[in-house]
Amino acid sequence: MRKKIYIADTGGTIGMRPGVRGYEPSPGFLGAQMAKMEILKSPLMPGYHIHEYDPPMDSSNMSPSAWFDIAEDIAAHHDDYDGFLVIHGTDTMAYTASALSLMLEGLTKPVILTGGQIPLCEVRNDSRENLITAMLLAVREEIHEVCLFFNNRLLRGNRSTKVNAGSFDAFDSPNFPPLGTTGIDIEINTSLLLARPDVSAPPLRVQRLNDSPVAVLRLFPGISAAVVKNLLAPPIKGLVLETYGAGNAPDNDMALMAVFKAATDRGVVIVNCTQCLKGRVRMGAYATGSALREAGVISGFDMTPEAALAKMFFLFSTRTDIHEIRSLMQVSLKGELTE
Repeated sequence: MRKKIYIADTGGTIGMRPGVRGYEPSPGFLGAQMAKMEILKSPLMPGYHIHEYDPPMDSSNMSPSAWFDIAEDIAAHHDDYDGFLVIHGTDTMAYTASALSLMLEGLTKPVILTGGQIPLCEVRNDSRENLITAMLLAVREEIHEVCLFFNNRLLRGNRSTKVNAGSFDAFDSPNFPPLGTTGIDIEINTSLLLARPDVSAPPLRVQRLNDSPVAVLRLFPGISAAVVKNLLAPPIKGLVLETYGAGNAPDNDMALMAVFKAATDRGVVIVNCTQCLKGRVRMGAYATGSALREAGVISGFDMTPEAALAKMFFLFSTRTDIHEIRSLMQVSLKGELTE
């Protein structure tokens, strides 16, 4: 039988049309464009059903509540389809992919996020190939996780990050190899895929993410301890700290280190992620990294800031013990870090 996929069309450039103010969402437009594509009628392509979100959402407007709506949508149709495709704007696609990887517990089918830099309606665009190949990937039985497909590469969702705003090669997985590549053939590296959940495991369930007070802070030369102190004041619970190099910060700024120490002492979880696109945090490599460790900051290893933030939302929504949260932030739950 011809396999079928469920397409959750949240919005984004791929389904937009030209308007007086530039590209803009248009209800029903993506479905109408796909209906014109003869290739999608081929028996080699999966059948599909499109659920268009109302209103379509620019990805800049994504939030934890929107992530939950997408996850619930997938869960509600999990048993009726062979796989799932999430149409999404590129700006926050990596955040959504990271969040869904944690929210969809017990996932046994592919969930592929994709979109485009140029709308499908334009003569020259990247959306067509992204869409066709993502649909084919969404019925691959060996995939049991949330992935992002863009420009001939299948990436683990929680390892992805947007790296280019002006190129078809918009996404990368800096610290983990692609799960697959597409050229003449679709090649999947099955050794990198997450294992299918055990048959005795509970069925797919969705974890709602609470609106937890967490933040991301990028260090810069001359950052003020007073500014950081205000950011870390209650009610904040967690902070993704983007540091220099291998996880370093100005250890000669005693006031700043004292602010971090005071925050971690009262239970704020501060996770150290590098500002560098590639590489991992090694907090003992330099004195400037050791100072953060002595202040109670924990390592994010090679997690992307997007994955670290989504993981914070997830853990603060599912755990209450700060020691457990700190511990789990440093453990791979869905392949988001290399320990």
